[in-house]
Amino acid sequence: MAKPRGAFPHFRRAGDFIFVSGTSSRRADDSIAGAQPDTAGGYVFDIRAQTRAVIENIRDILASAGATLADVVEVSTYLVSMQDFPGYNEVYGEFFGYEGPARTTVAVAELPHPHLRIEIKVVAWRRRDTR
Repeated sequence: MAKPRGAFPHFRRAGDFIFVSGTSSRRADDSIAGAQPDTAGGYVFDIRAQTRAVIENIRDILASAGATLADVVEVSTYLVSMQDFPGYNEVYGEFFGYEGPARTTVAVAELPHPHLRIEIKVVAWRRRDTR
């Protein structure tokens, strides 16, 4: 898991709620899934790969909190371009169905790294083990 770029945790638990900080497709080695160099010296961005990596990173963060994606009750997604919405929506559907979490998707001017096209934060609900 990539370390947060700032003084904040990957998640914060408040009773039975787990609040996952905004998560990107950044890997532990600081590379970014879905951002590949092209032959002209630029980059090609794959919103499907980035979305999949973001949700997998969230899945791993939730696991460290004792929860799963099935416990997610709310999703907030930030896209740099609404042109990416169809690809994001397609991959999102691989992880969540119609009965899944409430969801909001908004476009933003930019994210903390120019190669990031998407960031997602979630709220999960998982009863705290009181044994």
